[in-house]
This record gives sequence, C-alpha cells and structure tokens, in this order.
Amino acid sequence: MFKKLIVAAILSATLSQLQAQTLYMPRDIKRAYANGTRSMDGKPGPKYWQNHSRYDISITTAPPESLVKGVETITYYNNSPDTLKRLNMKLILNVHRPGAARMGATSPDYLTKGVQIDDFKISGQTRQWNNATMGSTNQMVSLPKPLMPHDSVQLNITWHFDVSKQSGREGMIDSTSFYLAYFYPRVSVYDDYNGWDRIEFIDAQEFYNDFNDYTLNVTVPKNYVVWATGTLQNAPKVLQKEINDRLQKSFSSDSTIHVATADEMAAGKVTAQNATNTWKWTASNISDVAVGISNHYIWDAGSVVVDRNTGRRASMQAAYSVQGTDFKQSVQFGRNALSWFSTNWPGVPYPFPKMTAFQGFADMEYPMMVNDSQMGDPGFAQLVQDHEIAHTWFPFYMGINETRYAFMDEGWATTLEYLIGTAEKGKEKADAFYKQFRINGWINNRSSNQDIPTITQTSELTTGYGNNAYGKPSLSYLALKDMLGDELFKKALHGYMDRWHGKHPIPWDYFNSMSNVSGKNLTWFFNNWFFTNGYDDLAIKNVVTGKDGYTLTIANMGGFAIPFDVVAEYTDGTKKTIHQTPSIWEKNQKEALVTFVNVRGKSLKSITLDNGIFMDATPGDNTWLVKK
Repeated sequence: MFKKLIVAAILSATLSQLQAQTLYMPRDIKRAYANGTRSMDGKPGPKYWQNHSRYDISITTAPPESLVKGVETITYYNNSPDTLKRLNMKLILNVHRPGAARMGATSPDYLTKGVQIDDFKISGQTRQWNNATMGSTNQMVSLPKPLMPHDSVQLNITWHFDVSKQSGREGMIDSTSFYLAYFYPRVSVYDDYNGWDRIEFIDAQEFYNDFNDYTLNVTVPKNYVVWATGTLQNAPKVLQKEINDRLQKSFSSDSTIHVATADEMAAGKVTAQNATNTWKWTASNISDVAVGISNHYIWDAGSVVVDRNTGRRASMQAAYSVQGTDFKQSVQFGRNALSWFSTNWPGVPYPFPKMTAFQGFADMEYPMMVNDSQMGDPGFAQLVQDHEIAHTWFPFYMGINETRYAFMDEGWATTLEYLIGTAEKGKEKADAFYKQFRINGWINNRSSNQDIPTITQTSELTTGYGNNAYGKPSLSYLALKDMLGDELFKKALHGYMDRWHGKHPIPWDYFNSMSNVSGKNLTWFFNNWFFTNGYDDLAIKNVVTGKDGYTLTIANMGGFAIPFDVVAEYTDGTKKTIHQTPSIWEKNQKEALVTFVNVRGKSLKSITLDNGIFMDATPGDNTWLVKK
C-alpha cells in the first residue's frame, strides 16, 4: 500500500509539473508523460516502449495483367505493458474501393475491389473474413486469446488485389510498369499515447508505421526487373552475369554505370531466362517496403560515400523509361543529395544501403525509394528528388506519425530542400523558389483557415493542410536556426534525432529536446510558432531621430517571431544592414525597438524592413522615407 501511495505521489507531482508548462498539451499526451513513457527533458522516458513485427512477404504478378497475389507471415511482438485482445489491421489499398472515403474526387481508372483476403489465420486458427463488409482501410480483428505483454502472435494471410490503372502514390505507370506501395496487410501502430492508430487513409495525409524487419520475395516473368526497398539477396540468380557484374561494380563507382540499357531490356539480355524469377529482398528495422517493376525501364547506378568517418558508401540507382529524360541525371543528382544531407544538413550519415529513383507519378517518398514524375525540367526534377530523399531522415530515420503531425516530416523535408537548393543553385534562386512555391500561397491568402495553429492535428485538416505541413513549420525551423546559430542549432537537432532515431517522437519531444540540448528555454518560441494563429507581417510604426542615429519602433502585426534585416539606404545609394534574430521578440512579441548609429557624413534616404524568405503579408508598411 505504501508503495502505491509513493507511486501516486510521483504521478501527481509529474502531472503538476506538466500543468505548469506553458505549452498546451492534450490530455492523452499528458498521460504518456505522467506514465513515464516520455520525459520532460525531451528523452524517451524510462518506461518507453514500442511494438515490432517481422514480415515474411511473397507476391506474384505478371504484367500486363493487373492481378497481384500475396502470402505473408507476420510475427507481431507486444512490447507494451497492455494486454491486447484485438489487433487493428491496415488495408491501405482499400482506398481504391468504390464508396471509400477519399479527400478528393477520382476517375474510374482509380477504382478497384481493394484488398481481397483469401485466407486469414491467427495462431493457426482460421479467422472468417467477409470481403464485402470488411472493406475499410482499418479492420479490427479479435484474437483467439489475449496477447500478453512481451508475448507475440503469428498471423498468416493470403490475399490478392488488382493494380489500379490510375497511378498516384502507387499503381500502373504503364501496361508493363507497376509501382507497388502499401500493398500488404499490416498491423497498425499501437503506441503509448493514443493506442491503436485507427485514422482512415483517405489518399491525402500520409502514414504512421512501426519499425519492422522484412523479407520480401517478388516473383515476375523473365525480362522483368524488380527494384525494391532493402538489399537484393540473390542478384546472381535473377540477373545475367554481365548485368550483375555491372551492378556490383556500381557499388564502388562515383560514375554512373548503365546497368541495363533499353536495348538490352528489349533483347532479353538482362534477367535470367527462366519462365519466372523470384527476387529476394531483406530490410531490417525499417518502417515500410515498396516495389517497382518494369520490362523496359533503363537501369542506372552509382554510389557515394555517406559516412566519411567509416568510408561507408550507399548505392544510388535510377529506373526510368526512354521518355524519362529527367532521370538521365538522377544517379548524379542523388549522389550529391545523399552526400550533402549526410555531411551538412541534417548532417547525419544516410542510414540505409541504397536509394532508388523510380519514374512514376507521385513525387513521393518511401524507405530507400522515391517515386517521381517526369518534369521535363532537370533542374526542377533535381529539387523534387532532393525533397523526397530528404524524407529519409524525417520520417524514416525518425518514426514520425505523419498522419497526425505532418509538419514533423514535411516541414523538415521542405527546410532541407531549401538548404541543399541554396548550395546547388545559389541563395537568390533558392530564395525565389522557396517563396514562390512554399510561402506565397499562404502569406497572400487571407482566409482564416490558412492561419490555423500548426500544432493542429493533420488528420483534422482539409484546407490549410499544405501550409501547416510544409511552409509554416519550415519557416519555424529556419527561424530557430537563425536565432540559435548553426552550431548550437545543429547540436540541438542532433540531440533530438539521436534520442528518437528508430522511435516514435511527437511534437512535444521535439520541443523539449531542443530546449534541453540547447540549454535555452525555447518554450516562448515554440508557443509562438506552433500554438498561435500567427503569420509574417512587420510594420515600421515610428522612427525617432537621435543625435547619432535612429530608433525604430517595429510592430509585429502578424505575431510570428521572425528574423529580419533593417536596411538603411543613403542618398548616395549605399546601404547599411542590421540583422535581427527572432530573439528580439522573446520579451515582447508585439513590438520591438531597434537602434542604429548613422554612418558619419551620409544623409539617410529611407529605412526598410527586409524579411527575406519570411514574406511579409503587407510589405507596404515596411519602409520609412526621410521627409525632405
């Protein structure tokens, strides 16, 4: 009894500490911190846990037939302290069923019968499955006996589906080229703050997966090449010797090696000439797998050092049609991205053995793969590929719940896209693109639904999703970088990433980690950027002329704590610039004073606030002219 009283007192004290925090925290999140699965210093709590599965998947397909048959064994490990009486299965391809909930309209070519379960066994016992009624993207199934903490259960599932003719994130690229994603029944995430993830997939928001181990067998007719997440285990069996020799050589080559040309694919000189070939792939501690298939795609490959301390290289591959002219440079673009992201921002070595750029339609990321469209503009294609590769770190290195908190991955990918774009194309071009495609649509849209607080769960958004997921959070990350300086910002970012690599961070883990590792109380900053209806809008309200210079009163009309430059222009055309970091708003987020000394012997013409990429909603009040 005494022990129970002590535990109750500790929980009460922890809750009091949580309630004293100034950042809003939902009740379910508070409970996770009180239970000790998460810690207020930003680290996983002493009682942190997450569940895990081992997937053994075999699929068979024979394009141009759209049918895909699959069989899998899932061993699901319950690492939680809870006794589970049911499992929630994710059947994402059921979004293709007629009548399924979707964010937008679609065409008849998008529609299929979804996932058709042929046989479903739990611990060897057959579970009745009615495909007509069990058609959602979530399906709760009862267990024959409760799954106790630290025990496991085995599922055996046989299923089939038709590849949709309309391709997006997955589907037919052409009659003999498929991109298969989210194609297998899986157990959804059961976590410490929300329990089962049961948010329906509506073909808009993205995903939330556990870290699992995969063995994937893909059986296709001869002359079809398979590209997939993971490491190919049987290359000598499925490839002809010369092709395999080129592939192996590419693993240590800086140059682009043409593993298979279009002519070689057409002449049957690439794959083993069996009636069918089974390609075997493995991947460990990863959140998903995806597959690309074609009998005519060109195959390029090279590699790059991604960890300078160990010399470890990663393979960069590309698969594309003759018409996919953008992809001729994909290997070199990808080599640059893998190296730059690994050594600069985020500055964490690329964690996987390879990356493949596959020509499709989605402009979408998957572990070790990107499915990108033909742009007809290699420069723009490079930027898109950079963005998708950046997702490796967010959400695949960090197991982010994209369905609820898209700003935790899309915001970072947008930031990394901007930073690498600055290195590749120069600051002027990177700024122009960022403002045009990431900020302009938000800052020039006065609709109230565009200024919803960024912390709003993505799953609850319809309009405003893009700005809350991409531009606004990206600006917050760049503002924090400006305020802390590169060295301290990177130290804090690495602390957060090291703590939550391979785990499931939520926004409060990010907020707490960045404050803890930086040694600064950043609560005011995160409250400003994530929990308010702010936007970017400064104004010069008053200028007082002193003996040696000027004092400006700057009003923060929009509310966000943004950096800015005060630019003084003189009558001789010269300029003087004073930079202000977001720290100027820490004590007063509505108004700030900036004083600068005049340049001796010069006459002031004007003073302008230049927000740079933090585009101002009403730039007309950002300039003060000296009265003649």
